[in-house]
Amino acid sequence: MSAPRAGRRGGAGQGAGDGPAQLRFASPPAPAPPPVPAPPPGEPTVYTVGDLVSACARALEQGFGDVWVEGEVSNLSQPASGHIYFTLRDDRAQLQCACFRREARALRFRLEDGLKVRCHGRVSIYEGQGKFQLYVDRVEPAGLGAQALALEQLQRTLQAEGLFDEARKRPLPFWPRVVGLVTSPTGAAVRDLIRVTHRRAATRLVVAPTQVQGAEAPAQIVAALRAVARLPGIEVVVVARGGGATEDLAAFNDEAVARAIAACPVPVISAVGHEVDVTVADLVADLRAATPSQAGERVVPVQAELEGDLGGLTVRLARATRRRHDDHRRDLEHAWQRLATAGERRVTGARLQLQALDRRLQVAHPAQRLHRDRTALLALQQRLLRASPRGRLQPLRADLSRLTGRLRLAGGAALERRRRDFGAAVAALQALSPLAVLERGYTLTRGPDGAVLREARAVAVGDEVAVRLARGELGCRVETVRPGGPAAPAVAPAATGSSSSREEP
Repeated sequence: MSAPRAGRRGGAGQGAGDGPAQLRFASPPAPAPPPVPAPPPGEPTVYTVGDLVSACARALEQGFGDVWVEGEVSNLSQPASGHIYFTLRDDRAQLQCACFRREARALRFRLEDGLKVRCHGRVSIYEGQGKFQLYVDRVEPAGLGAQALALEQLQRTLQAEGLFDEARKRPLPFWPRVVGLVTSPTGAAVRDLIRVTHRRAATRLVVAPTQVQGAEAPAQIVAALRAVARLPGIEVVVVARGGGATEDLAAFNDEAVARAIAACPVPVISAVGHEVDVTVADLVADLRAATPSQAGERVVPVQAELEGDLGGLTVRLARATRRRHDDHRRDLEHAWQRLATAGERRVTGARLQLQALDRRLQVAHPAQRLHRDRTALLALQQRLLRASPRGRLQPLRADLSRLTGRLRLAGGAALERRRRDFGAAVAALQALSPLAVLERGYTLTRGPDGAVLREARAVAVGDEVAVRLARGELGCRVETVRPGGPAAPAVAPAATGSSSSREEP
């Protein structure tokens, strides 16, 4: 086994970059610290934390630098960095494990929680956190082989995605004009396909050469599939390989090949190995052929058989056409006879009906009917003239004119009376208006409270009063008060309040 790399002695620990349950690289370890000097006799040995952890890590690496550990995978974490972190456990203990990116890429199957595996590596301590863990450089399944486990995992994944469903299988064209072959150009499979297809019918074959085994075969098969599918006129593709051991068929159990077959825009026939060999390509393809020869038989029909079938069908079609023609001719003759008989009956009945109508027309001559109609029309005209409203309309129009004149006279007289009454009422109202009194030189005086003053003793010296004139108003202050005698009678019934001459102060 290879010795553990010194650069990873520091191990891995929790890091924010890989999430709460992920580990991160530690920086390369520093040179080994100098040995701790021996204490004086009687004094206890005192280690620093770093010295003690480093000493324990060296002891573990020296004692367990190359170990195999078997257990069940749990707490699996695969961050974007490409490293794999998990826990190996059994019924008594747990062990933290780290598989770095380069070793993780070399795994031949996918780790899963609950999978029982055997891990090879070295035991050490991540000094940054003092964590005891196993640094894994190789993983093998416990019991089932790695290749078989990887194949089983791939089949489960593709089946869950529906790539094995019969509903997505496409039907093959009846007689493809161009067939693409993805196979080795020198193998027996291509010779069998060419021999079988050319023997059955004249169909054009386009070979996309590729390796069919080995490490480079899956990528070449995928590239050949994509290239041949892009060629114009390709209607179906055959992926073929002769028989061989299980390891020889590994390229057709590759995930990339399976997905390329599923993504092919035309139907794909898989003819890989012998009849007992079943690969992932067979399960994904639209049709599985047991051998390449059988694929040639399924993809191209026998032209001679088709020509024989076509000749038989032509004879049957001619016989059926003659029978149908004879049947239609008999039906047409019977229909013509029925039509002739029915036509004669219809013509005879129409002729009899026409004769009856002619007799009725001769009895009812048109001149007599015209005279009767003219007489009836004259009678109706006389009735219409007698019932016409034109004679009654003239006297009613004269009455309307007379009544209109009377209405105008009566309305004018009434309007004149109303105008005279209105003028008299306006004159009386003007005579009684207090404003007219003011126009004659009288005034209206209001005290400080706004009440109309009727006697001098209602105010005191110094009060401010408002004097209303015919046009405008004066604000005055009382300087003298001369109470007078009893109030004089009002000049007009409607006048209220006291009044004084403009000559008074």
